[in-house]
Amino acid sequence: MNDVKEALRLPSPAPKPQSIAFDGEKLWMGSIETSRIYAIDPRQWTLIEEAQAPGKPWGMTVIGDELRLICGEGDDDDRVLRRFVPGHGFKSHGVRCPDGTGSQLSYDGTWLYVSQFYNRKLLALDESGRVLREIPAPRDICGQTYVDGNFYLVTTDDETTNDYFLTRVSANGTARSEDLARIPFAARALAFDGARFWTNHREANQIVAFDRL
Repeated sequence: MNDVKEALRLPSPAPKPQSIAFDGEKLWMGSIETSRIYAIDPRQWTLIEEAQAPGKPWGMTVIGDELRLICGEGDDDDRVLRRFVPGHGFKSHGVRCPDGTGSQLSYDGTWLYVSQFYNRKLLALDESGRVLREIPAPRDICGQTYVDGNFYLVTTDDETTNDYFLTRVSANGTARSEDLARIPFAARALAFDGARFWTNHREANQIVAFDRL
């Protein structure tokens, strides 16, 4: 299996980049060290906006003109879904993730999908956090995004290694999965800008773009 073809590897504006999303113009990143989110111009690699999150921003996705985040809050790192409006900030109301767990987010145009890392599944949620659908994954899920009727995941069998994969999972009800390429570093999160995927090399404090296969 071939490795992904890196197009860019750039310094993160903050240490421990964990979550990532693309809103059509800006790349958003969340740091679990600073508990802040950052909007980056991907062409000039300049910082446009940043905001303090109510917890560690583990997962992130775009819904229209807004963001949804999974924040780890409190001493138990309880996972809560939060709404963020660029230019206005985080809204006070949050929804607890199922069982208080969840690490990555994506949106298929209808439902929000939360990934449970160790349970190896994606959960479709309504606005109240009720589980509507479950989709199994072949490995632990370290990143996810939705593109053209499929979920693209960063997966691994052992997060302490550099054996990570770009895995495609069908969203049409069959849950068929296929490994497309190897990611030769411990990647976290996944976003798609229409041409390239973006992920974080968290321990190197870098953000990486690689070509779509």
